[in-house]
Amino acid sequence: MNSLGMIAIVVGDYDAAISHYVDDLGFSLIEDTVLSSEKRWVVVAPSKDGAKILLAKASNEAQRGAIGNSTGGRVGFFLYTNDFLHTYESYKSRGIEFIEEPRQEAYGQVVVFKDRYGNKWDLIEQLGK
Repeated sequence: MNSLGMIAIVVGDYDAAISHYVDDLGFSLIEDTVLSSEKRWVVVAPSKDGAKILLAKASNEAQRGAIGNSTGGRVGFFLYTNDFLHTYESYKSRGIEFIEEPRQEAYGQVVVFKDRYGNKWDLIEQLGK
């Protein structure tokens, strides 16, 4: 059996990224290991059971240019919740930018938000889950 274990999101600064994903979005800090004077292995996750996110600090101009645009402006990340209204209101109170109003789709309730870097995420509560 295969499974997706981790994805990388390019960020500008480790500590600011940790603060955003942990404090603003409520993710857990799984690991923060110093690898060199410039590089750390920083992993966060919305839950202990699913895929994790490696927060990868941009180290050159090409990588800095990809911050916030890793999927070409499309929604590239999908965050599932079992309490849509609570999560939505909590994120709004923390200043998370929503680019639309919540909507009902055939698969559940959804709204698009941007993380601190401009990456687009779907916040989804699936029907029947």
